[in-house]
Amino acid sequence: MLRSMTGFGSTSSRKDGVSLQVEIRTVNNKFYKANVRLPEPLQSLETEIDVAVSKLISRGSVTVNVKFIDTSEHGIATINKEVLANYIDQIKGVDPSVSVDVSRLLTLPGVLNSDTDDDVAIRNRSELMTLVEGACNDVIEMRKREGKDLEEDLCVHLVKIEEHLSLIRERAPQIVEEYQTRLRQRVQNLLSEIGKNVEEEDVLREVAVFAEKTDIAEEISRLAGHLTQFRELINGCDQEPVGRTLDFLSQEMLRESNTIASKCLDGDTSRRIVEIKGAVDRIKEQVQNAE
Repeated sequence: MLRSMTGFGSTSSRKDGVSLQVEIRTVNNKFYKANVRLPEPLQSLETEIDVAVSKLISRGSVTVNVKFIDTSEHGIATINKEVLANYIDQIKGVDPSVSVDVSRLLTLPGVLNSDTDDDVAIRNRSELMTLVEGACNDVIEMRKREGKDLEEDLCVHLVKIEEHLSLIRERAPQIVEEYQTRLRQRVQNLLSEIGKNVEEEDVLREVAVFAEKTDIAEEISRLAGHLTQFRELINGCDQEPVGRTLDFLSQEMLRESNTIASKCLDGDTSRRIVEIKGAVDRIKEQVQNAE
């Protein structure tokens, strides 16, 4: 199943006074590129989150945004009474009459005890990683839904190309026959003015040269092969990213179309090639959003 590179997922939890929320957004990119935004106490988990996301989302620009609020007993700093009393005693030892503002003493080293960032990260790691996985799964589901719409649109253009290519294939032999008829008539008209007859072998030689120069059978076959491979990739059951391969195939389809256009000077074929190239251009635009 084809998946797009645009997606959004959000998960959250609130347990024992700890609130966590994870949002993941993805947009187009040729490669995997992650931007993990974490609150200060959870910064040490950045690499682990990046690795976890990359295992589930293999292509695109990924933004992971984590919100964290801790109102539990762990999130509240405690006062070290002994240290605070020691500060007060020292101040009064200098001037017993001084008025001590205890609240201002709370900023002094050692007065407040709180968990280190490592302690916070370790305590919340398991829950956070579970939420990250859940948000990734939401993103993937959205990518699948958009990928289905993308696949339907691509199939419309593939059918259009196949129809025009089939008519070009049928038309190709007629082009040489029509050229032979026109050439024979033109030469006869020229030679009749000077009283000479057309040599059949000369006409056939010219026709053979023309047929060689305008032979598009190989290009038609290759273009048809690219269409078949393209369809197989978007209808495949595996979950491997195919966006880059589809992009390459669309470039090859455009190259074969240009070669056919340059080799075949037939008006009807030229008009159909214009239609094919328009469809290929549309495909090239669309596959930029395929994972």
